[in-house]
Amino acid sequence: MSKDVILDKYARLYEIPNQLALLGHDVECFCLSYQSHDDGTWDESNHSRKLKWHSKSYAKCKKLSIWSYPFYLLNLLRENKPDVIIGASDMPHIIMGAWLAKKLDIPFVADLYDNFEAYGQAQVPFIKILFHHALNQAQIITATSQTLAAKIQIEHPNVKNIFAMPSAINQNIFKVGNKSEARKSLSLPLNAPLIGTAGGLTKMKGIHDLFDAWEIIKKENPSCYLVLAGPTEPATPLPDDDNVIYLGLLTHQDVATLFQALDVGVMCIPDDEFGRYCFPQKAYEMLACNLNVISSAIGDMVYLLEDDQLFTNSEELALKSLEKLNHFKNHNIDVPTWRSSINKLNKKLHLLFT
Repeated sequence: MSKDVILDKYARLYEIPNQLALLGHDVECFCLSYQSHDDGTWDESNHSRKLKWHSKSYAKCKKLSIWSYPFYLLNLLRENKPDVIIGASDMPHIIMGAWLAKKLDIPFVADLYDNFEAYGQAQVPFIKILFHHALNQAQIITATSQTLAAKIQIEHPNVKNIFAMPSAINQNIFKVGNKSEARKSLSLPLNAPLIGTAGGLTKMKGIHDLFDAWEIIKKENPSCYLVLAGPTEPATPLPDDDNVIYLGLLTHQDVATLFQALDVGVMCIPDDEFGRYCFPQKAYEMLACNLNVISSAIGDMVYLLEDDQLFTNSEELALKSLEKLNHFKNHNIDVPTWRSSINKLNKKLHLLFT
């Protein structure tokens, strides 16, 4: 996500521990960085929560010492044995969490914020076997989407508590704003129709649907602008057009400002092993800003949105984008908070302790 979980306090991997701590649990988190971050401990405990973070860098470890990391954690946890272990973020952490829970003879919970089998890590020999063995051991599995939860239920029928827990958003940031002020803030055209998105502008993210649709949109509505923000790649160049505005990489706050500024927000989701099981957090971010949303008809978006908000090809995306420019539609979708999402997990956790 190009964010630091601890320092940026970003998204699901931060909010699950944070909200559990706010609900009264004593939470300690162990992070293994795959980049050259500094090792250290960050104690965020205060009068309302007990939350501590530890980080070690994989890149700074000696080649052999990385294999000792699980044993390092095991020794630490034996000194202060927890009631439950939650493994998250990717296959290695799920596998390691299950192994630690078994060694300590305590319950194990797995959180799947994506279909990890679509990641490059899945090509490592035997890792998928170990991953599914770890999931079989779990007492609770949370999944980012209904489609992923259904997949896991089929593959792991003996795990009794499997449920969807989509990532929520910070509603102090993503909220209805003044469109004119938002456009001024980002130096966008004040009176022109604006269609756009923020996120990975890459082939892997399915952005070609929007780029192809733009060729139709600009002919039908020459006054329209396409506004883009996010990482790019040389293999997928942005449209070479005077009415295409690229804002680069935006802060979380500025992404919210962009969604307040647009007339139509587009979500492109690839029809692959990743896209079919993901739940784009961007959907809730756009909806919380009361933005007209159009999405690929993939995965959970089919359940969340209505037919007139879904597309299956670039021509349909262009047509529906042009329609939305002229017909704003209020949505009746409940955008959850992190507290409400984690409350569901918290109730399941209490059942493990009683």
